[in-house]
Amino acid sequence: MSEAHASVPVHRLLVEERRRLIVDYVETHGRATVEELAARFGTSSVTIRNDLEMLARGAMIARSHGGALPVTQPTTNDIPLNIKETRSHPQKLRIGQAAAKLIQNGETIILDSGSTTAEIARQIRQMKFESLTVVTNALNIALELSGLPNIRVMMLGGLLRQTSYSLVGPDAEQALSRISADRLFLGVDGLDPVVGVTTPDPLEASLNALMIRVSRETIAVFDASKLGQRSLSVITPVRNLHTVITDSSAAPDMVEALRHAGVEVMLV
Repeated sequence: MSEAHASVPVHRLLVEERRRLIVDYVETHGRATVEELAARFGTSSVTIRNDLEMLARGAMIARSHGGALPVTQPTTNDIPLNIKETRSHPQKLRIGQAAAKLIQNGETIILDSGSTTAEIARQIRQMKFESLTVVTNALNIALELSGLPNIRVMMLGGLLRQTSYSLVGPDAEQALSRISADRLFLGVDGLDPVVGVTTPDPLEASLNALMIRVSRETIAVFDASKLGQRSLSVITPVRNLHTVITDSSAAPDMVEALRHAGVEVMLV
């Protein structure tokens, strides 16, 4: 994508979009040189070097001589949301689109915090609901859906986790315990068919487990890189998931293991 994107008039947004695409390119190809990135994005080598320096400062890529390499971080780390949003974005967009199509008029849904659930919120913005209630513990998702006609947003209280913009803790759980939801869209940091669904933060895990209990249906949404990964805190065994929506690069043995556990798997 070139910098001359007519539908985005603000230059700062163009820069952010280019940098997000640079991260995608580096992660997809395993490496990238300044020259090939400059040619791909139709800009100068100086501009690309500046982009790479800024991305390296944010731990989104690793700087190498003449280019960049992907950053590999263990899932036990609590990775900031702004970094998560740069990773596997095309896959998360497709997952968000597929998930949003499952939502029906008049439902009460829970959107867990996370970069993939944020894509669901962006899809909801473009849909025409006569009535919809969205419960969320994520500040960015609540803001994304604020001001939309016919959509009621319920924000859980609690302790703010700055890395994920999510609210957790006893206050959030108390508010959540008083509701009943039709569907939960659960963000996932790691999913191992044996260990279950995991997240780095124990308070997040406790709140997520309660989200499952108050929802009639639980739909886990995540890109395929999360399959086989394990994080610190277990949310639930995979058998408590109704549906998994992930991308088509998911390992066949992992998909088969989920289906064997009785989970419906949608590949997009």
